[in-house]
Amino acid sequence: MKVISNRISYVDKAKLTTVIILPEKNSLINALMGAWLCMWISIGITCITCLFILSLSQQEKIILYIFISFWAYYSISVGRTFIWRMVGKELIRMDELGIHVKKSIFNYGKSIPFYYDHLNAFRIEIPEKKSFQAVWESSPWVKGSDSIVFDYKAKTFGLGRKINKEESIAILNLIKKRKAKFKYQSKTAN
Repeated sequence: MKVISNRISYVDKAKLTTVIILPEKNSLINALMGAWLCMWISIGITCITCLFILSLSQQEKIILYIFISFWAYYSISVGRTFIWRMVGKELIRMDELGIHVKKSIFNYGKSIPFYYDHLNAFRIEIPEKKSFQAVWESSPWVKGSDSIVFDYKAKTFGLGRKINKEESIAILNLIKKRKAKFKYQSKTAN
């Protein structure tokens, strides 16, 4: 196993290369986020029980329904991000056919194949340091956007959540080398 950074490693074999990208691991942020999520869930459970136990006017019920809908959205959004930060990872597998990208939680997730014949225009998209998007990306509340973006059959896809420019360049160089090697092997085999 070779290491690109403290979050990114890869295994390079003759016919398969696997890159593993882990989310940021910050114990303090994860503990605070977990505590916030527990408190947020207890607030929601309290509101839902109040909705059914207390005798409320129609206007109070409408206010509670509106709050519970916002509560549910943020519970799901932050809950998914928290689980991603704790047990998620990105797997990028490169073989003779193409690149397979899997964003998994507890090793569950769908692997999406991208065949070399249709892959075009890899590029690095990292927000500028003082932009709103950079501030948003640095927040622990969001999973983050993909740093390496590519075109595949007239659609845009990406990989590498919340990785910096140096890590993006290293992964992109590895992908380009493996893509060139496998394309050359498939042409000589025919």
